[in-house]
Amino acid sequence: MKIAVVCGGVSPEREVSLDSGAAVAKALEEAGQSVVIEDVTKPHDFIEKWKSLGADGVFIALHGGWGENGKFQTCLEAFGIPYSGSGPEASMMGMNKSISRHMFAAAGVPVPEGYTKLAGRELDDRDRKMLKKYGSLIVKPNGGGSTVGVTQVHNEKELAAGLATAWGQEPLALVEQYIPGREITVPVWEKEDGETVAMPAIDIRPKVGFYDYKNKYTHGNTEYICPAKFSKTTQERLEKLAVAAHKSLGCRVYSRVDLRVTEDDDIYALETNTAPGMTVNSLVPMAARAMGMTVGEFLVKVMNVSLAIKRGF
Repeated sequence: MKIAVVCGGVSPEREVSLDSGAAVAKALEEAGQSVVIEDVTKPHDFIEKWKSLGADGVFIALHGGWGENGKFQTCLEAFGIPYSGSGPEASMMGMNKSISRHMFAAAGVPVPEGYTKLAGRELDDRDRKMLKKYGSLIVKPNGGGSTVGVTQVHNEKELAAGLATAWGQEPLALVEQYIPGREITVPVWEKEDGETVAMPAIDIRPKVGFYDYKNKYTHGNTEYICPAKFSKTTQERLEKLAVAAHKSLGCRVYSRVDLRVTEDDDIYALETNTAPGMTVNSLVPMAARAMGMTVGEFLVKVMNVSLAIKRGF
C-alpha cells in the first residue's frame, strides 16, 4: 500500500501528533509499505492535495481538536477518501468525555461520579459537596487529550484554579471524583476476521504524582508494566469492560481505553481514545509488541481492516 500519514494539526497536542506521525511512518516503511507524511493544519488544503498523493488511504495520527473529534473524518468521507480507525460519530463521542461517560454507563461500564461545568461559573454547593465527599477530585477539559490541562485538586482554592486551567483549553470542564489505585490502559483491536479483542493491559506507574502531561511525555518519569499483573478474574473483567467501552461508542478498528483499578479491584472507565498516541513511548505500540507483533505489522493490519470498512461514501 501507499499510505498518507497525516499528523500535526493545530491543537495543543500538535507536537505529540508530529511525533506520532513520524513513528507511524517509520514503522510502516519498516513493514514494507510506501509512506508519505503530511503535516495538516487545514483540512481543506489536504483535501485539495489528496489526488496528487496517489495514496490508497490515510492513517490519521492527528490528536485533539478537529483531527480527532470527527470533523476531519467527516471531511474525508465527504470526498470519498479512505482512512484509519473510527468514523465521525464515534470520534466525536470519544473526544467528548461527558458523552462518553453516559455511553459507558448505559453499556454497564462503571464510571467515576462527576459533572461538567461551564466556563465562568462560580464554585457552588455541588462542588463543595464533591470535595467533602471525596477529598480529591480530577478536573480536566471535556474534550482534550494527552492530559493537557488536567489537575488533581484537594480544596476550593485548588478547584477554582483547576477549573481555570481546564477552561483555558475550552469552555467546558469535567469534574470527577479521584479514584485511588492503579492507572491502567487497555488497547482494543478489531482483528481482520472481525473479532474485537482486548490487547494486553498496561499498568502505568508514575514515579511522582499522577499521570499528567509531564509524567506522560518525560522519559524516565513513569514505569510501564505490560502485560499488567492481575488475577485472572480481574484481568477478564478489565478486558470485558474495555471492549464494552469501545463498542458503546461505535468505535472501529482500534482504540485505547483508560481505566482506574482500586485496591479492591473495582474498575472505572475514564475515556476511550479513538486516535491514540503512536510515538515510540506510546502505549498501543507497547501492547502490540507484547502480543509478538512489530508495530509495523500491527499498523498494516489496522490499515487492512480500515480500508475494508464501508464508510458513508
